[in-house]
Amino acid sequence: MTHSSDAAAPKRSGGRLSKAERRRQLLDTALSIIREEGADRLTLGHLAARAGVSKPITYEHFSTRSGLLTALYKFLDEQQLQALQEALLSVQQHVKDTADVLATAYIHCSVDTGGEWHAVRAALSGSEEMGVVQQELLAGYVELFSTTLAPHSSLSPAALHRCCVGLVGAGEALSVLMLSGQCSEREAATTFSSLIQGGLLLSSSHR
Repeated sequence: MTHSSDAAAPKRSGGRLSKAERRRQLLDTALSIIREEGADRLTLGHLAARAGVSKPITYEHFSTRSGLLTALYKFLDEQQLQALQEALLSVQQHVKDTADVLATAYIHCSVDTGGEWHAVRAALSGSEEMGVVQQELLAGYVELFSTTLAPHSSLSPAALHRCCVGLVGAGEALSVLMLSGQCSEREAATTFSSLIQGGLLLSSSHR
């Protein structure tokens, strides 16, 4: 997964950006600020200066700094979810293949977005928006896991959903462990794949 540069958004004729293109440019620029200067330097005013636009434009798109951080968090999540979905296109029918691809892609995406992801999360920590956004995004991963693993499970939809809630939580914990340097990416992915396979088998045997 790669991040676009500030100039990546295509321009309309006459050099003007559409609202969606401008928003993407601002998000790309905000990520550049976080990578180069740190999350504390990310303000709507500084973003406007770096993006070469007037301050009211950044307020029009994000209203507040918290709104900008929330949009960034969702933006990074969309990239991670897309990468997961693309990786799953190559999955074979065997449960081990599915678990391996799912685990490897999930953990790798954490590496790919690790610095920005955790900087944004830390900046949003304790805010009301953060709690709501996290629940919303985790629900999306649970849904993806449930859909992907359903062909390999004899569980009822409700039971599989509960299983996937636990699996996504395990993936999050392993990602944190890896990013803190306590294990390698390969070790985290291998462990996660084993948990996915074991979780399906264990849950099925206790129906």
